[in-house]
Amino acid sequence: MKTKYVLGLLTLALVSTVSLSSQAQEKKTVGQKIDKTATNVGHKTAEVAVKGTSKIADKTYKGKMAPDGTDVYIDGKNRKYYVNKKGGKVYLKTSQILDKPEKK
Repeated sequence: MKTKYVLGLLTLALVSTVSLSSQAQEKKTVGQKIDKTATNVGHKTAEVAVKGTSKIADKTYKGKMAPDGTDVYIDGKNRKYYVNKKGGKVYLKTSQILDKPEKK
């Protein structure tokens, strides 16, 4: 009798633990998904805008690339930079600028 009682309690504890742990996992709501998508669109828009401005206003460093493989630009003060994925200008040291591989 006691073993059936103890076994029942253990089964109840196991079932309640599994059900509580599945409730603890939060699922993203539609609002959270929209917020993340809007943030990603904003980052991409800023990146495209800054790259467009850089291509017009600044010189492109021919035959050189940034550590992430993008173009390197030279501003009016002779500083070298590239545009990151969030649209920010990241200024480079001379040692960080790499040669572009030649196309065959």
